[in-house]
Amino acid sequence: MNKIILILLVFTSLLKANLERNFGVITGKITDAATGQPVPFATVTLVGTTLGAAADVDGNYRITNLVPGTYQVRATVIGYNTITKTDVAVNNSKPAQVDFQLQQLTIELEDVTVTSSYFYRAPTDLNSVKSFGYEEIRRAPGGFEDVVRALSILPGVAQVDAGRNDLIVRGGAPSENLYVVDGFEVPNINHFGTQGATGGPLSFINLDYVKETSFSTGGFPVLYGDKLSSVLRIDLRDGRSDRLGGKAVISASQFGLNLEGPVTSNSNFLFSARRSYLDFIFKAAGFGFVPEYYDVLSKFNYDIDKKTQLNFLFVSAFDNVKYFNDTDDKRLSNSRVLGSDQVQYLTGLSYRQLFNKGFYRISLSRNFVDYNTSQRDSLLNPIFLNESREGENKLKAEVVYQINPALEINAGGDVEHIKFKSNIIFPANFVTTFGDTLPISTINTTNVFFKYSLFGNLTTTLMKRIILNTGVRMDYFDAINEKYYLSPRASLSYMFNELTSLNLSGGMYYQSPSYIWLAAGDFNRNLTKIRVDQYIVGLDHVLREDTRIKLEAFYKDYRDYPASLLRPYLVLANTGAGFAGSEDGFSAFGLEPLVNAGKGYSRGIEFSAQKKLSDIPVYGILSATYNQTRFTAIDGIERRGSYDQNWIFNISGGYQITETLEASMKFRYSTGRPVTPFNPDGTQSVSLYNTLTLDPLHSLDLRVDKKWFFDRLTLITYLDVQNVYNRQNLNTLRWNPREKKVEESANIGILPSIGISLEF
Repeated sequence: MNKIILILLVFTSLLKANLERNFGVITGKITDAATGQPVPFATVTLVGTTLGAAADVDGNYRITNLVPGTYQVRATVIGYNTITKTDVAVNNSKPAQVDFQLQQLTIELEDVTVTSSYFYRAPTDLNSVKSFGYEEIRRAPGGFEDVVRALSILPGVAQVDAGRNDLIVRGGAPSENLYVVDGFEVPNINHFGTQGATGGPLSFINLDYVKETSFSTGGFPVLYGDKLSSVLRIDLRDGRSDRLGGKAVISASQFGLNLEGPVTSNSNFLFSARRSYLDFIFKAAGFGFVPEYYDVLSKFNYDIDKKTQLNFLFVSAFDNVKYFNDTDDKRLSNSRVLGSDQVQYLTGLSYRQLFNKGFYRISLSRNFVDYNTSQRDSLLNPIFLNESREGENKLKAEVVYQINPALEINAGGDVEHIKFKSNIIFPANFVTTFGDTLPISTINTTNVFFKYSLFGNLTTTLMKRIILNTGVRMDYFDAINEKYYLSPRASLSYMFNELTSLNLSGGMYYQSPSYIWLAAGDFNRNLTKIRVDQYIVGLDHVLREDTRIKLEAFYKDYRDYPASLLRPYLVLANTGAGFAGSEDGFSAFGLEPLVNAGKGYSRGIEFSAQKKLSDIPVYGILSATYNQTRFTAIDGIERRGSYDQNWIFNISGGYQITETLEASMKFRYSTGRPVTPFNPDGTQSVSLYNTLTLDPLHSLDLRVDKKWFFDRLTLITYLDVQNVYNRQNLNTLRWNPREKKVEESANIGILPSIGISLEF
């Protein structure tokens, strides 16, 4: 009898231990959004349950014994706004980290029941900003779990090619977008990036380490400069502090390994390494070329004390293209490809210090890109050879000071040392399809440039219902003759009540000429910065706690855009998407005499509706955009912009069937963009530039996600099918010199993919 009792006791204890290990944990920190100081004793609850916890004196909280699944986490405290974060995925392999930055209440509205906010916005982000958490990006159909590609569903964002991350934001060029990763500015976060632009086929930022993204499509404050159209801020989370863990992943295009954990009691790390396997697939399928890439991400976080933090970040990508020219068909196909072997990295160190009413941050970073770009004809003779290196070393300092809860100042500046080296060869004079002969045969240059900037921003609350955000920015670039530029900007939000607001913004934005544009010769040193004046008016309304609609109108007035003296129809705003190369006359590189004679405008209206995941297990975004973009080159003729798609419609959403099973879809429709038709002899006429409109584009993507929870292990799988009904969407026209005819180049048809990840 005693033996039986002993066996039962042992079995019961083992069962209890196993069940405890199968529970999940949510942990995080509550801080003041303005000062960074901890907010003590806040109440954190799980919506729809009786579970929760109170933050301690340092703002830390911890909720334990949670059944794995998806939760909505709400933070409340007297004197601050309430924030609800959705899509918090809890498993038993690691704690879910959910931090809150709460804003002190300065808006006072009468006779309105205050509801908790699923749609929090910072006082500096009053217009044209959308934020996404990790889970919202991960499960996006057709998104390849790519932090950039997930943005294509947003209003105002056009997509030139379904296979690339060229962001066309409110009519702007792909070179007009700024990426900020954990506070460090990065020229491009895509593999096989186009020099001078910001696009590429696939992002190299590992989504598993992304805490939140915030994407501004216009009207962004003076904190950000040297870009015209958008800012994508990517905040990475810290590594886990309880034990060493990780994740093994195989997805649609790559496989990799993640590791994270504590280093000491007050420090932690993140590390990931990934490799593509497209080269194996392309080679087996008989393609004439195969892309191969690797990327690495590492982050180290050290809390020196409760008010002082040190962070180190390293992100790198290695890209290579291999050609197989064993047949005439492959050599012809490869002659259209501008191959680019690249090595790029960001390394940065930041120091943040809290004080009584704010904080300051000092950072030192280096961005480096090594381009080795080439293109050969069907006889393997070189058409274009380019070896370029761009190195940027930046020291930046900023301070946030809260004078009182209704008045906040943000100021800072940076200094940047740039070394640009380029060796470019056109072995023979290149003639475009328009009959223009590029004047440059060789370039061999090494330059050292300097950039400086200063900014000051003030955020205040007026008359208890108006938020005003205003500032001015000064930028300096010594590579061009006109070196100093001032950018005043302002935005305002008028709160009719807790549910409805009217938002206005306007300002001047400048962008420096790309380094490669300056390589063409001293003549291009006469270029000035590109300027756009932006005006935005918008209306926000919360239909219910988890649902918001937005209506915005915008106008962008472009001035001083570089235009070609050789090609009087060309404005460089119409370049930068795709892989560039001979088929667009190498126009994106700007290797010709340029003048600031280009001008244009983009105007439009956008509507969006978003429902967050809540007690109703349905989520989604609907967006519709009407847009017109026009540019004028030195010939004085106003033409459609090359990325002008008048109508764009997106609907994306999903249904959480159970806590472990989810189905989602995305449908996209857009009118075709303009292209230039070919003449019967394969040439193109200036009089027909951008006069032919391609057919409308549309596609449907479907996705199913399934999760399994084991003892300290979580298995996540998905099936994603892009372009379900196999629509052949045309993206451009091409001339076949062998068959002497025009070819219609379409995006890839139906594309199924699977993903498997095991978290431990």
